[in-house]
Amino acid sequence: MREFIDGNTAIVRAALDSGCTFFAGYPITPASSILMAMMRELPRVGGVAIQGEDEIASIGMCIGATLAGARAMTATSGPGLSLYSENIGLAIMGEVPLVIVDVQRLGPSTGGATTVSQGDVQFVRWGTAGGFPIIALTPSTVPEAYALTARAFELAERFRCPVFLVTDKELATTLTTVDLDSYPAVAMADRITGAEGAPYRFRPGDEVSPLHEFGRGKTVRFTGSTHDEAGFITKHLPTVEALNRHLVDKIEAHRAEIELVDADLEPGADTLVLGYGITGGAVRAAVAQARAGGRRVSGLVVQSLWPVPETAIAAAMNGVDRIVVPELNPGLYRREIERIAGDRTVIGVERLDGELIAPSQILEAA
Repeated sequence: MREFIDGNTAIVRAALDSGCTFFAGYPITPASSILMAMMRELPRVGGVAIQGEDEIASIGMCIGATLAGARAMTATSGPGLSLYSENIGLAIMGEVPLVIVDVQRLGPSTGGATTVSQGDVQFVRWGTAGGFPIIALTPSTVPEAYALTARAFELAERFRCPVFLVTDKELATTLTTVDLDSYPAVAMADRITGAEGAPYRFRPGDEVSPLHEFGRGKTVRFTGSTHDEAGFITKHLPTVEALNRHLVDKIEAHRAEIELVDADLEPGADTLVLGYGITGGAVRAAVAQARAGGRRVSGLVVQSLWPVPETAIAAAMNGVDRIVVPELNPGLYRREIERIAGDRTVIGVERLDGELIAPSQILEAA
């Protein structure tokens, strides 16, 4: 059996199936349909959905709801993500599990509200102070939008951090037919919570302590400032170092757990076509066409943008001397691939006019 569905609808469905009980957001094209659907659907399952007065208030509500026991999600686009920046930093420092959907559109500033882009891929990584690592997933199909939304909730709970789902206008709002069997089963585990001991734990650095929820058990202190394991602001240098190393290590030490790619590798290939998000469809089509013409070409569609899945990318580059990276921006992710590629040739295929990259453009570059 098949259905007619768009990416935003799949995201909403996956959020509900993953146990999301709170949503707050502000209308912004092309993410508004997520807000409208959550306001319609969440009350039916006992949850709460709110249209905030602005983006700053919306993500702030999500942080508060999470600390009170909810599983929360918010959704916006590039201009709204700019306003989320300070509270993203707060969620990183306070170790708040939260899913943030960024439905990309053409920028900068107001840009093209109804125009596709992939211009936020570096923004989600570096858009808040401190430079600490984040987790960002990016779907290239509607079934992946469902699967990676569910995975985002899992990772947010696992690592007590905000997790980004980076999608785009075309995937979010274009209706397509999908086989119902292509959606994975979702089984969200109960949240592990703590009421005893310190609300934060920095040693060993790569471990994550249970979330202490406000109003349950002992008093919980929450601050965006550098703090000790009890939540008190501190300038004690070993504690400051332990806190900040923990914020790095709990993600960096578990990269293998986070890394996700869709690899279609051809033995003896001399060319690798690597894409992500909406360009993933063109990557798969270009690889298929190249092989039909007798060429040995490998394909790799990245699903976990951050941390960069370096192990999978390096494996796909084995024996290859040319990598083609198509993306709807000025080569923002290509710089990450160049860092891994060594002396291999990396060719960017970029488009900035609001139209999609065609397989023929990738084949020409390859």
